[in-house]
Amino acid sequence: MTIKVFSAGFGRTGTLSLKLALEEIGFGPCHHMKEVIENGPVQVPLWNAAVEGRADFGAIYKGYSAAVDWPTAAFWRELAVAYPDAKVILSTRSAESWYDSISQTILSTLTAPDNWPPPAVEWFNMVLKVIHRSLGPSFDKDSVIAAFHAQEAAVKAEIPASRLLVHSAKDGWEPLCAFLGVPVPDTPYPRTNSKEEFFQLMKGADAM
Repeated sequence: MTIKVFSAGFGRTGTLSLKLALEEIGFGPCHHMKEVIENGPVQVPLWNAAVEGRADFGAIYKGYSAAVDWPTAAFWRELAVAYPDAKVILSTRSAESWYDSISQTILSTLTAPDNWPPPAVEWFNMVLKVIHRSLGPSFDKDSVIAAFHAQEAAVKAEIPASRLLVHSAKDGWEPLCAFLGVPVPDTPYPRTNSKEEFFQLMKGADAM
């Protein structure tokens, strides 16, 4: 199994919905931060090595045919080379609404290390390195939004249009299925990972 499609979009751009959508239309299993939490002893060391320049994508994505969310989004350039036949999705939303979401979830959690449960400290440290790789050293609003725009501009500039789909959750099934050459399901496009669901997922990290 190899990666057939991956998303370069940051977390909180509908990535969990996209994961469920891809799995529903035959591109599963799909890697997401959820899988890192659920398989921390294996995944965390592999991603730490990737941050240090020693990525083993074959091991990271063993058994997966798609990947979305962080940490994947922080390595989109490397993945575009490692999987030259894979299609690329840029999951997106408005920068302001994205910032509102990430600041109340991921960033608020990462910037409160005193609240990190001891079993999850290694995972949190890895995630922090990954997010800094994407957003830069500062998490102030202007810097974070600038990083969001820079990521989107770079993906659009560097990935050929024939290989890239810019997709937001509100676009639904049609453009995604057309891009991947599969039928449109009869079911509604997945809508998930609200702020409440995010913190529920974080409880999984507490037990790592």
